[in-house]
Amino acid sequence: MTQGAGQEPVVRTATLRDFRVPPYAQTPVPPQAPSAVPPPTPPPHAPEPTAPAPHTAVPPSHPPTPPAPPATVEPPHAPAPHQAPPHPGNAAVGDEPPEGYTPTERDLPVINRGDTVKIQTVPEARPETGEGRGPLYVVGDVHGYLDELVAALAAQGLIDADGNWAAGNARLWFLGDFTDRGPDGIGVIDLVMRLSAEAAAAGGYCKALMGNHELLLIGAKRFSDTPVNSGAGTATFQAAWLLNGGQKSDMDRLQDVHLQWMSRLDAVVEEDGHLLMHSDTTAYLDYGSTIEDVNDTITAILTRNDADECWDLFRKLTKRFAFRDEGGADAVRELLSTYGGQRIVHGHSPIPYLLGEVGTEDGEDGSGPVVNGPHVYADGLAIAMDGGVTMAGKLLVVQLPLHD
Repeated sequence: MTQGAGQEPVVRTATLRDFRVPPYAQTPVPPQAPSAVPPPTPPPHAPEPTAPAPHTAVPPSHPPTPPAPPATVEPPHAPAPHQAPPHPGNAAVGDEPPEGYTPTERDLPVINRGDTVKIQTVPEARPETGEGRGPLYVVGDVHGYLDELVAALAAQGLIDADGNWAAGNARLWFLGDFTDRGPDGIGVIDLVMRLSAEAAAAGGYCKALMGNHELLLIGAKRFSDTPVNSGAGTATFQAAWLLNGGQKSDMDRLQDVHLQWMSRLDAVVEEDGHLLMHSDTTAYLDYGSTIEDVNDTITAILTRNDADECWDLFRKLTKRFAFRDEGGADAVRELLSTYGGQRIVHGHSPIPYLLGEVGTEDGEDGSGPVVNGPHVYADGLAIAMDGGVTMAGKLLVVQLPLHD
């Protein structure tokens, strides 16, 4: 497998200064200077095992490093011929966006609810070493930021200094969106696949959910420029993937084992009273009245390999903010009453947007968005886990349940 991570400058996601800009405004971002740091080499991958095997330590080729400081991004301006194309932050395919198509919507109205609660997690919490079910951890959207992921996992004691599973019987769930925007999405997938094997051998597990960017990458690989019924003109998965942060280095290194692994991911699970899903949307209800039905239906759609059907699935799971505004708590209760659990834990919508923190990628004062931990809202029934790593925020890895 060609190890081509970081061969091209990374296009980071910029944010709009003004959330009142009309929807799907396309904001160009100047290209960044290539980093002087050599590109990381992603760790070897291992397919998810069907049964625990004897533990074999596999030293990674990408040791944990502290997160790099956010790059300075100048305010958007009109692109010159040599600059990058209009930024994908609000992009849709064609002149008009399909109805409900919001893969990376940045300019929806922000309502800063007075009843939202910011909480701190307990950083000193560590995996249990006894028998039975270990502690439960969740990981927010990674989007190709492998260095930040390794550092966050190590900080929680889930991996050791060599990047190997060190959490015994702990349970670790990734909430989806492994690729796009960041430099090494395939490296992230390889790491998760390897940790899945190592965790199973140690009596725990490391699992992952389907995010909308997994659907986008699968579609771009399978259907490329095949036109799909977007609801508003011609669209293709390939164009949507490129417009929304797709990295050529990821596509060049994408293998069948990655596609098969992504295609088998569940969309919804329930763990210890937590209903885990990627997107903050009620669209999951369109695919079944039980968790098993939802997961089976989505797997069947991907198996049928119909471009229009896959596009419709992608479109629905890109919807967001269903739990944020008036009626948000009722939307959460509808999902909980249908699928079970006492709280929803999701990624997809960055916490700075849910909180109404508006600014450039690095913040108006250059400090970046302040994300101290997960965001609890919707009458305490929803927990947001996307710390906004793509906008110089924070990649969150936390233990559940949360403690105020």
